[in-house]
Parts: sequence; structure tokens; C-alpha cells
Amino acid sequence: MCHEKNARIPCTIMKHKALAEGVYELVLEAPGIVGEAKAGQFVNLYCKTGGKLLPRPISICETDREEGLLRLVYAVVGSGTREISGYPEGDQIEVMGPLGNGYTLDQGARHVLVGGGVGTPPLVELAKRLSGEKVIYLGFRTQPYLVESLREYGPVHVATDDGSQGHKGTVLELMEEHQVTGGMLYACGPTPMLRAVQAYALAKGIPSQLSLEERMGCGFGGCVGCVCKVRAEGGEGFAYKKVCKDGPVFDGKEVLLT
Repeated sequence: MCHEKNARIPCTIMKHKALAEGVYELVLEAPGIVGEAKAGQFVNLYCKTGGKLLPRPISICETDREEGLLRLVYAVVGSGTREISGYPEGDQIEVMGPLGNGYTLDQGARHVLVGGGVGTPPLVELAKRLSGEKVIYLGFRTQPYLVESLREYGPVHVATDDGSQGHKGTVLELMEEHQVTGGMLYACGPTPMLRAVQAYALAKGIPSQLSLEERMGCGFGGCVGCVCKVRAEGGEGFAYKKVCKDGPVFDGKEVLLT
């Protein structure tokens, strides 16, 4: 059966629980979406309340193609995600996706995966699909999550702002301490972290792919509400691209993080 990724599909909630304060795991029965999903893509979740017209874009954490299950991990950041956090198991939610362009899988010998906060979930599906050696660096304000899921694929190093677990400080400090190098660096997280990781990768000559966190409207390029700057062809000046459609993943040498 052909799956229309720009259609709103009702999906059954199979599992819904808190992972950390304000962070939830949501597992949906969504075989059509799972069959087409790539690491780094996202889906739109639609609230049942009629007043909340815009969807909530949530990164794909993991897929189970045999069971047709879609795993999402999201943070409660506003009224929409707060409403979604109250939906019980067995209920249904409308979902659109998969959307956007995900990571390009470099099947080299070594990969460095870097996540910050709610930028961590997409790394699970990415780590699952990459061959070769993987080393993972995660940064959190306080309570980490998804560490055990990622340890299935390689060593995980954690930094927390408050020092409650792992290195006290930023994930970049931890990477610098370990003198990280690799064939390809993949990162997802808040812009300040991505900016620091991008600079590190450029200085070390490591190719990188960065997944941007950006407010979105429609999720498929129609509203032009989530543009970012990229280097113009020829190297002079800049152009704009849509994070939801052209991204959210961009080449670290291309995207201009301001």
C-alpha cells in the first residue's frame, strides 16, 4: 500500500510514559510511516483541541519495521505538547510524515554522534543504521535520558550543566578533553551547541552534518516560516533554505548558524 506522507494519519498510542522531568516517550502504531522513515526525519503531531491549528514537529527517535512501531521522544515546551503529554495509551493521535531530509549515512569506519537535550532522540535511529565504530557524546542541563538506548551501539559520554552525571560542563568541553576525531560527525541540538560543534569540526577538518532545531509552521515548506541561511553557490554571500523541507539536516560547511 502506498503511504501518502503529507496526509494526516490516525495512529494508536501503544506506549506513553515520562523519561525525565518534562520529557516523554511516545510509541505509535504507524507502519506506513515507519516503512519510509529515515534517520533524522521528523513527523507532525496534531492536537485534538481545535484552537491549536499548527502541528507539533517531533523528531523520529527510533523505528521498528517488523512491528510497525514509531518511537518518539519529546519535551513539553508549550500548550500543545502539554496537551499531547496527557493522551493515554490506547488513544489515537493524527500524525503526518515522515517529513524533511534526514542524515546521509556515511558508511565509513568511524562516526561521532553528538546530541544536546531533545536533540538526543534522533541519534538512536542514526546509530542503529550506521555501520562501523560509533562514539556518542551527549549534553544535558541535568537529568540524562536515552543513554542506555544509545549504549547498544557504542560508548556514550555524558556532560551535564549541573554535574549531576558525567562531566560538569558542556558537551564540547568533553569532546575537546577527549580530542575527538572521526570520519563523520553528526549532531543535533540547540543552536548554541551546534555552532560550537560546527566550529570544532571545521577546525579539526572533520566533515559534519548538523540537524537544526527551528520553530516550524506547516512542516513541509508551504508557509516559509522556518528558513535558515546557507552559503550561496560560488561561495559569495548567502541564500535561504527551508529547515522543514531542505533540512532539518544540513552540511556543516554549508549552513550559517547565527
